[in-house]
Formats: sequence, C-alpha cells, structure tokens
Amino acid sequence: MYRNMVEQLVLHAVREGVSSFTRLKALKYRELRNLYPQLPSHYAYTACQDASARAKSFLRLKKKGLVEREYPEVDSVSIWLDDHLWRASGLTSIEVATHKGWIPLEVIPHKQYWKYVNKGWKLASEAKIKLDKRSRKLLVYLTFAKEVEEYKPRGYVSVDVNENNVTALIDGSVYLFETNTGRVVLGYYYRRKRILEKYDKLYGVKSRTKRKILKKLNERKKKLDARWKIGNIIVREASRRGYAVVMERLGRRPAEHMIARISDEQLRHRVFQASFKGVQRAIEEKAREYGVPVIYVDPKNTSRLCPVHRSKIVYGNKSRIGECEKGRELWHRDVVAVWNLLLRALRGGGSTAPSPADLNLDGSPVPLGSTAAHEPTVIARDLWARWKPLEATLNDPKKHRTAL
Repeated sequence: MYRNMVEQLVLHAVREGVSSFTRLKALKYRELRNLYPQLPSHYAYTACQDASARAKSFLRLKKKGLVEREYPEVDSVSIWLDDHLWRASGLTSIEVATHKGWIPLEVIPHKQYWKYVNKGWKLASEAKIKLDKRSRKLLVYLTFAKEVEEYKPRGYVSVDVNENNVTALIDGSVYLFETNTGRVVLGYYYRRKRILEKYDKLYGVKSRTKRKILKKLNERKKKLDARWKIGNIIVREASRRGYAVVMERLGRRPAEHMIARISDEQLRHRVFQASFKGVQRAIEEKAREYGVPVIYVDPKNTSRLCPVHRSKIVYGNKSRIGECEKGRELWHRDVVAVWNLLLRALRGGGSTAPSPADLNLDGSPVPLGSTAAHEPTVIARDLWARWKPLEATLNDPKKHRTAL
C-alpha cells in the first residue's frame, strides 16, 4: 500500500511539476485517505514527503538533461515513519503502527547504535523501515540527535584542502594527510572507460549488464571514507584544544571555476572529482557534532604570499617548493597556505577573531623562527585511515616521510 501511494504521488508530482511537499500534500492527501482508509493517516503524510523528495531530484536532473525517461521508476522503497507511526520500547524493541494496529518488533542493534546511545545521543522522531525480501529481514533505520553548543575558541586549526592531500596547522606544526585522490580518480576513470568500450560494443549503450558492473565500482565509497576520517581527526584535535577550524571560502561550485580554462579532459575530470567542497562539508558536519566553531576566510593568494614578508613566492615548474622574493627562504606550498589562513583568521577574517598579536612571529632570517615549520609532517593514507587519534598516528615509526 505504501509503495502504491509513493508511485502515484511521484507520477503526479513529475507530471504537474510539483516539487514542494506542502503543495503535493494539499493536492493528494485527501485522495490517499479515501483510497486507503485502513492505514493510519500519517502514512499519507510521510508518503508525500517521500514522493516530493524523489520528484524534486528527478525534476532537477531532467532540467539538466541527465534523465533518459519521461517519468522516474520507484525501484527501492523504504517506509518513512514519523512520531505518530513508531515508538521505541526499551533499547532493543520498537512498535510500528499498521493497518492491523501497533506491531511490536524486537531488533538486533548494530554496533554503531550502541556507540550513539553510550555517547548521550537521543533517538529522533524520524525513522525508516525496509523489507529485505532476499534475506527475509526487516531493516530499521534510526536517526539520532544531540544538542551541542559552540564554544568560544581559544585558538585555531587552519585547514587547506588539495587534490591529493589535506593539510592542517595545529599548534605551529603542519601535518599533511595524503589522500591520493587524483590516483584513485584516474584509476576508476580508466576502469570505467574499459567497461564502457567493452559492453557498449557487446550489448549496446543501454545495456543492463553494463550498469550492474558500473554499480560495483566503489570510487564514491573510497572518497567518502577518506573525507569522514580526515574530518574526524582534525575536528577531534580542535575540540581537545578548544580551537576553531579555519578553512577557505570556496563559493558554491568551486570545481566549475577551476576547470573553466582547462582543456585537458583527464585533468578536468580529476579536478571535478577531487570534491574540495565535499571535504569541507565533512569537516563542518563533524565540527557541528563536537560544537567546534568553523570560520571561513578569503582564499585569495593564500599559497602565493610569504607569511613573514608578505612578498610573492616563486615556484618552479610543477614544484610545490617556492622561494620568497624578499627573504629568499624556501616554502612548501601547503605550509604557506595554512599559515596564511591562520593569519587571516587572526586579523579579522573570522567572526570571533582575537588580536593578531596572539600569534608570536619573531621575523628572524629563518622564516617564522623556531615557532613554525616550513616543511609539513607527511602522514601516508594507510596510517591515518585506521581511525587512530593523531597522537597515536604520529608515534608510528612508519610515518616519517619527506614532503615533495
């Protein structure tokens, strides 16, 4: 019954161009109640929420010319539940309202469930259930919420996101977390290209077999895993010190501006798939969880100006090491970027910035004197990707590498 409601609502919403939940509910709620009077009334309400989300996504893709059909297919269905349709009954059981009354269900919680429960998170009013016919299971998707209050920062952790690394400045030390995103993207680019060439020739462009094989590629999963782990490490270090996180203000679609003047198809693909904004969003979301303030500053020339002399840094061809025109000292490009981000936050680029005097720069012939590093501590992906704290990662003897 729920699937039928969603299918009818999606078809109507796409046909009439309705993407608003409130408008769709106003148009179809009474009709659904008449068709399925045996169901609790809030199923019509949540079905409208479900359908409007699907229709909105389809209409947006259709506007960009990225759909092949006139109407979307409702393939996988999860039943949306609000606080009138389900309730918790202890820690390992729930009750769901159906056309046959309230049905009690004993659940086997995932280990992540206990992590949230033990850390003080509370169950939210929304939930979803899904019938997995293949494994003959009912899957329950729960949402947790926690009230967090931002603190006033005592200092800053500046973060610079690049294609193949994320660099962080923490208490005067620069750490470069290798992500190797460019290599991952290119690997999947060529793998996808071979699959397309082979199966387009054998079965045609719209081959179902080809689509199944492409779905098994886990490029997105790898990139998401890297984002959340790096975000977790950086935010926990900031939270432990009572610091805010400083990042570049990139705008809405930074990748489109970056590739505007690039003609190389492969390079365009790499830049677009690097997802600079996605890494920032992961850090920002983790920061909300811990109550860590996030400050965005102007990114202009952060890797081109010397933090000490404010003069231009000249880089060699494809080199990440440059020389200050005034002081003649060598700087690593990513080290310069995080120091300049920190300086801009201290000089008022952030909303709660303290005085620039809080940063102790001695201006000696060795840039920033003994208070800062010019080369980052490089941490390979296979080290930081183990969900270990930064301190434990730094104590690993395998970590020592020279920045290139």
